[in-house]
Amino acid sequence: MHQPTLPARSIDAYAAVTDRERLDRLRSLAGALSDVRVLHVNSTAVGGGVAELLRSIVPVSTDLGVDTDWLVMDADDEFFAVTKAMHNGLQGDDSPLTEEMKATYRAVNERNAVEIESEYDLVVIHDPQPLGTIDRLRDRLPDAPIVWRCHIDLTDPSPAHLSFVSAYTTRVDHAIFSREAYGAPIETPPSSVVYPSIDPLAAKNRALDDDAVAAACDRLDPLSFDTPVVTQISRFDPWKDQFGTLEIFRRAREQVPSLQLVLVGSMAGDDPDGLEIYEQVAREAVTEPDVHVLTDLPDETVNVLQRRSDVVVQKSIREGFGLVVSEALWKRTPVVGSNVGGIPLQIEDGNTGYLVEPDDVAGAGDHVVELLQDEDRRTSFGTNARERVRERFLLPRQLADQLAIYVEVLDRDS
Repeated sequence: MHQPTLPARSIDAYAAVTDRERLDRLRSLAGALSDVRVLHVNSTAVGGGVAELLRSIVPVSTDLGVDTDWLVMDADDEFFAVTKAMHNGLQGDDSPLTEEMKATYRAVNERNAVEIESEYDLVVIHDPQPLGTIDRLRDRLPDAPIVWRCHIDLTDPSPAHLSFVSAYTTRVDHAIFSREAYGAPIETPPSSVVYPSIDPLAAKNRALDDDAVAAACDRLDPLSFDTPVVTQISRFDPWKDQFGTLEIFRRAREQVPSLQLVLVGSMAGDDPDGLEIYEQVAREAVTEPDVHVLTDLPDETVNVLQRRSDVVVQKSIREGFGLVVSEALWKRTPVVGSNVGGIPLQIEDGNTGYLVEPDDVAGAGDHVVELLQDEDRRTSFGTNARERVRERFLLPRQLADQLAIYVEVLDRDS
């Protein structure tokens, strides 16, 4: 396992974007955990939403006085092919899960678990990939509660994958889901719901000066913001349905001929299928001069793209939460998103954007056109969106929810 390099973060810096009462609560909860060491374990340090969350949560926790570490698994492509199949199976894809795949999963988890040598009072395991470390952790840290933080959509899992993962989740001390419905199919001990959040101070979300915006726009050339721009930012993954977004674009372009589409995705270190999907999308769009398929952009460039786009689309088929929705809403850009997973928790239909069923390409295209042709509505939605994210989906709220669970699990007095 290895420990990622983390940025400096001060809780005081969040006073400009959240209310004092919430910051006071955070400090009170942290005070109850001042003698506690917390370990977060996940499978990648780059390219995924979990990594982005931990990159902010861990240093802010430390600044609050809660001694917090983050370890990332060391694994090869064979292991990540297995865990990607597990991820897809838990989200409804009936892919095989063979005994050989299970053996690979167990062996890599065992090898990583023996590398955890420090003492911890609480361990948080993120998603299914590191769940196989639980037996070794129980032996190594017998008094430390283990919390499983599930970030994926479990509403329609494959029975084989669910059974395999449930054999581990029954042995954790507490589970955290992003929606109540996600915990229903899987057997766990007591559980809680915590909505994920964005970090408003991270490079992807913070306010930018004119020079930074100009530099990012230069990097996006030949994209021009002189004509309408629609954007989707997602991992290149079948569940994100970039092909459906292309169809939405083509429908909207019939009424807005100058429309441009930008499809941006990162390559997560634990997703071996990302490059293949990227290449498929790029081939599909190669004859479309107004479609730009981009990958691994700097965070500041993504920030500018979300700010300068007229509409953002999130055409997911399944979605654990989809924080890219809140990222766009925070920047006052309305979103047309699928009514799946965590997206309807973020979009207030008809007030900050629009919700459509994941197969409703025509409806999504029509909503995109409505927003492109009505500047006043875009402005109104953007104002509402910024405030909704401020209230519900910024990091201080999420961290307070998590620390409250730690206090409960450790039986501390806050």
